Amino acid sequence: MTEPGRLADQIRRAFEGEAWHGDSVLELLKDVDAVTAAAHPIPNAHSIWDLVLHIAAWDDAVRRRTGGAAVTLSDEENFPSIKDTSETAWRKALDHMKRAHNELVKAVKTFPESRLSERAPGKTQDYYNFYYMFSGIVQHELYHAGQIALLKKFKR
Repeated sequence: MTEPGRLADQIRRAFEGEAWHGDSVLELLKDVDAVTAAAHPIPNAHSIWDLVLHIAAWDDAVRRRTGGAAVTLSDEENFPSIKDTSETAWRKALDHMKRAHNELVKAVKTFPESRLSERAPGKTQDYYNFYYMFSGIVQHELYHAGQIALLKKFKR
């Protein structure tokens, strides 16, 4: 397996399952309904729904960077506003996140190994290469999976 293939596998495991650490993002979300997802049980903290849209935004941003775009997310793109909290809207948010994730995994899996040490578009730090970014998105998924796990414990 190539290094991009291994990185894509780690991204997939953090999101879909078979992760070394425990439950992945999707495993944690399998029994979450719209009411639970939209709830803000911890003051000044994001909801599960906020985190789902945030994960989708960053999966998409990283995928776009693989194509050469210097992506910077606005505050609204980073944590989009949620206006409709229906069950249908929740299912659409989950589908959107899954699509963004699947496109990212595909892009990383086919990324040229020879380019992993190239600086990611729009980044000025020497260390911020594609390898760093792909490893970082794994960490990002798992960080928010932990938040989702804690928010679920506050379920009514």
